[in-house]
Amino acid sequence: MASSSMSVPSRRPERQWPAGSQRIQPVQSFDLRTASADDYAALNAFENRIRAERLPDDPPISLEEAVQGWQHIPDFVEVSQWVIWHPQGTGIIAGGDAAVLRLDTNQHMIDFGIAVLPEFRRQGLARSLLVPLVELAQRENRRLLITSTNERVPAGKAFMERLGARQGLVAHTNQLALAELDRELLQRWQTQGAERASGFRLGLWDGAYPEEYLEAIVQLHEVMNTEPRDQLEIEDFHMTAEQLRQIEQSFIAKGTERWSMYIAEQATGQMAGYTEVFWNANRPHLLYQGDTAVFPAYRKRGLGRLLKATMMQKVLLQRPQVQFVRTGNADSNAAMLKINHEMGFKPYLAECVWQVETQQVSDYLGVSNSTI
Repeated sequence: MASSSMSVPSRRPERQWPAGSQRIQPVQSFDLRTASADDYAALNAFENRIRAERLPDDPPISLEEAVQGWQHIPDFVEVSQWVIWHPQGTGIIAGGDAAVLRLDTNQHMIDFGIAVLPEFRRQGLARSLLVPLVELAQRENRRLLITSTNERVPAGKAFMERLGARQGLVAHTNQLALAELDRELLQRWQTQGAERASGFRLGLWDGAYPEEYLEAIVQLHEVMNTEPRDQLEIEDFHMTAEQLRQIEQSFIAKGTERWSMYIAEQATGQMAGYTEVFWNANRPHLLYQGDTAVFPAYRKRGLGRLLKATMMQKVLLQRPQVQFVRTGNADSNAAMLKINHEMGFKPYLAECVWQVETQQVSDYLGVSNSTI
């Protein structure tokens, strides 16, 4: 998922090798903002193959949604993507992407991803995709590379171990089946929360954030910096109002709808916490639970449970087609896991965030700073 300065032309004659040829295409840059219709379709097909392996219960992402997402990457996120085509030009068999965040913090790192179709693994394609990644990291003076793997694609873990990467954070995607949700639990949390939070009020933003609350919303997002990071070598992330708007526009372009519920002091209007959920009509049975956070000064009052219970009650009433709710949690986030487990969330997919020094990957490739 990315863009770079070079567009991949559509179906060039040199991709058409004879059947049985073992010749592998070189790594090519792929500009997601200006690619041809055929190349968009090829990348979408490739990513859906990879997605099906990781999330076998889920439908594929439509070409329209994928293209809208690629063409509406926020401006502060510079994404580069590379692909390797099948020797006979019949499709993409491997791809890699890297995101450089133009922020005031975390200027030492790049987030990346590499994927290879199962039938083409162990042929050195992933290693080939590391070359432009390291070149980019060195050019940007980014010393650390960060990526994630999951239990359904063990090749990813094996690859990171070969690079000598270290685990930074262990996490799970947890899933709640709404058919198993205890409705009485929601009612208890709402009743208890209202009693303990008598000086607070709940509010909802359906869709775009209102302009008059935008600076307060920026501060709400800051509280996510209190989440556990385990051994990840990352700093706090600070988003501006304009950057939040860009992220918002990316969601809207893809057809993703967001509900944001907040809780604030009645007397002062001071925001105490919030929770967000995301839904897309292309996957009506799925809802994604995003951030849930309460400022440290307001914790241990049941506000987190009140927010989540009230939001889930709204989902039950207004999104009856939703069958499953998914959310991501660090395994070390005991406070949030306690709430989620009480609601009935269960482990769905084990994941791991890895980190490795750029120089270490360069050494693995056997190339020096002067030649890459």
